Order: sequence, then structure tokens, then C-alpha cells
Amino acid sequence: MSKKFNLDSMSVDEMWQLHEEVNAALSIRLTSEKRELEKRLAQLRREKEMRQSEAVDSQAKDAPRERRKYPRVFAKYRNPNEPSETWSGRGKQPRWLTAALKTGHTLDEFVIQNVESNRNNFRRQRA
Repeated sequence: MSKKFNLDSMSVDEMWQLHEEVNAALSIRLTSEKRELEKRLAQLRREKEMRQSEAVDSQAKDAPRERRKYPRVFAKYRNPNEPSETWSGRGKQPRWLTAALKTGHTLDEFVIQNVESNRNNFRRQRA
């Protein structure tokens, strides 16, 4: 297709014919390229599904056991200024407690007195 066309010397009918030929050639090429791409896409999807199924199989073998359920941890300390703020005594101390300890309060001042009765009530409710 190394034909060079002098569009200035062509009539409208000749240019229209050239237009029709170009459209036909483009249509054929685009259709064939689309088919090739669809084949490649289908192949990639199959490969992906195979990899996923292999990964699922290997995960089933290596899957960690389900975590053990731990008993509920009750609050042991309460902020007297904001009673909804509590701390179980585990993990990092909350900001309100560290601030109070820095001002000279002791940890014993924040202990919730009836913790043991709350635990027993909770156990009765669950049973």
C-alpha cells in the first residue's frame, strides 16, 4: 500500500471510493485485532482463576486456626470527672489517668469498688 494519492487531482467520486476502501480495510483490521485481544483476555482470566484456586488451596492448608474467644474484661478504674471513661488495667494507661497520676493522685483513688459484683451479675446473665 505504498500508493500515493494526489487528493487535489481526484474527483469527489474517486475520493468517496477511496474513503469506502479505507473504511472497509479498517473495519476488517479492527475486528481481527479485537478477536485477538478477546482471546488474550480470556486466556489471562483462565490463568488468574487458576492462580486464585491454587492460592485458596494453599491457604486452606496454611490457614491459622480461629482465634480463641477471650472472656470479657471488666473495667477496674473509672474517671470520677467523666464516669463513662473507664480502664480495665490492661494496655496503655488512658490520658485522663496519666494526667491525674501526674498531678499527685494515686491509682487506688480510681478503683471501681463493686467490680466483683458486676462480674458475678454478668456471669448470671450469660448462663
